[in-house]
Amino acid sequence: MIKIEAIIQPLKLDVVKEALAALGIAGMTVTDVHGCGRQKGRVEVRQRAEYEITFMPKVKIEMAVCDAVAGKAITLIQEKARTGKIGDGKILISKLEDVIRIRTGEKGEVAI
Repeated sequence: MIKIEAIIQPLKLDVVKEALAALGIAGMTVTDVHGCGRQKGRVEVRQRAEYEITFMPKVKIEMAVCDAVAGKAITLIQEKARTGKIGDGKILISKLEDVIRIRTGEKGEVAI
């Protein structure tokens, strides 16, 4: 079992979510986050004053998937979230030791 965390641009969320659903992945957690990296923020002008925005708005998608679909899910996220510009995001991949569904007590891949 694999945990995938994808930090992507907010405008790409619906495209990625629909593609993952077509792959059979429906369970995910989505969080609005802010971060900085190579993009290094931007300067905006509001009411004639300049504001430096150093933490850019992003969306973090977290999901647990079976080993069999992990590679497809990762490739799909890369393809659907890519714009080709700095700030497209990151995909973090880690092994899961176990998963337990609280309601039923099921463990392992059946709990995903």
